[in-house]
Formats: sequence, structure tokens, C-alpha cells
Amino acid sequence: MSKDYITTKDGVDIFYKDWGPKSAQPIVFHHGWPLSSDDWDAQMLFFLSHGYRVVAHDRRGHGRSAQVDWGHDMDHYAEDAAAVADALDLRNAVHIGHSTGGGQVARYVARHGQPQGRVAKAILVAAIPPIMVKSDANPGGTPISVFDGFRTSLAANRAEFFLAVASGPFYGFNRPGAEVSQATIDNWWRQGMMGSALAHYEGIKAFSETDQTEDLRSMSVPTLVMQGDDDQVVPYADAALKQVELLTNGTLKIYKGYPHGMLTTHAGELNADMLEFVRS
Repeated sequence: MSKDYITTKDGVDIFYKDWGPKSAQPIVFHHGWPLSSDDWDAQMLFFLSHGYRVVAHDRRGHGRSAQVDWGHDMDHYAEDAAAVADALDLRNAVHIGHSTGGGQVARYVARHGQPQGRVAKAILVAAIPPIMVKSDANPGGTPISVFDGFRTSLAANRAEFFLAVASGPFYGFNRPGAEVSQATIDNWWRQGMMGSALAHYEGIKAFSETDQTEDLRSMSVPTLVMQGDDDQVVPYADAALKQVELLTNGTLKIYKGYPHGMLTTHAGELNADMLEFVRS
């Protein structure tokens, strides 16, 4: 296996990128469903240009990591992140997660990073915690029928489903007057189709039904919560607002009119805000 991979305890080869001075503070990026570490290109180049060490990996079953048929759940996602951090000996790190990657950050920080003393700060961007699916305990959540629909569409024609997501709600390209970027749509589709249909199918349960209330309560490091108020994928009232209620050291920033994929559509402003928080 090349130096661009680490192998987890359960035998999964995880692809990673590790750019910049190894003595610099690490900024670690965790991507969303069903993408890859490539979704962080704009942020990795930005932080690299400011002297940081930047690290990102492809979640198991996603991107260039092994397409195994097990472990597509939040516990394994966090364990894989810990395996990367351990292998590269990342310390005093800032962990940044988008969407499902935000759930991965919360579980990693709570169960691995903080106990090991490896984490300095965290940033949750349009992140899924505490839980997405509607239930008696979470009456404002998204009905399970919506996620069942995702599974049905993915199984029937993953390529068409992914194109519809990227062309519509993910970047807000379905809004009147939106400036649509076909290249952005194509890049989202490319990343998704690189991964495993099985990992993506089982990942829907992981990102929608995992209760991360205790992960958020356990996080004590300074944490920046960022989300757009026009997020059509993860409703901000059921995500960002609840996150800051549960975090003991959280800071909230809501962006008016920004979509779920705001890291790409509004990279300049978000990168500047993240850098300010990292330096604070």
C-alpha cells in the first residue's frame, strides 16, 4: 500500500492527503455524503497558503478508499478518522466537518480526539447532529419516508439521483435567480460516482438516524457552528441552533440565504471566517 493510504484495525485501506509543513498546526477536513476529500479543495489550498498542515481522507467506501461491505456507520467513520490522526500523529488539530462529515467530527472529537488530547478546536459546517430523522423525541425532524425515498432513488438509478441532488437542493441551484455552475454540478457527481453504491446506500441510515446528542454534550473544545438559513438538505433550526444549545463551548454563525453546499458557492467568506476562528 502506498504512503497515501493507512490501513485500519479492521483491515480497510483509507486514502488520505497530507499537505504542508509537518511541524505546522494541522487542519483536518471531513467530507459530506456521498463525496470525497476533493470536496475540500478550496479550503485545503487556502489554509495551506496560510502556513497550515492540511489533511483530509476519503471515508470508507467513498472516493479512493476501499469499497468494503461493512462498517458504514458513524462509529466506524470516527474510528477511521482516529486511525488517520494516529498514523500521522496529528496533535493540536482543528477538525472541520461538513454535513455528514460534521457528524463524523462530533463523534471523533467526543470519543477519540479529546480523550487522546489531540484536538484544539472544531468547526461544524451545515452539520447533521444532533439527529435528522423525525421521531417522538425529535418532532421537528425529517420524516423517515424522505430517507426511504433517497434509498429507493439511489438503488434505482444512482447516477440520475446524484445529478438531481447536485443540480437542485445541495447548492441551491433550484432557487429563482440562482447562478448555476455546471462544473460544480459535474464535480459533485464525479465524486459521488467514484464511491461505492453500497456505502452510499447504508450511509443514509448513518447520517439520518444516528443520535449524536451526547457527542455534542461531550465536546468541550471551542467549536464554531456555521450554517446557511436556506439550507434545503439539513434544516438549520434542527441542526445549528440545537448544536449550540448542546455544546458547552460553541459559537454560532448563520449565513443569510446560503445553501447546504456553501463551502463551494461562498468559499471566500467561509474560508476567512474559519481562519479567523482558528487563529482566535
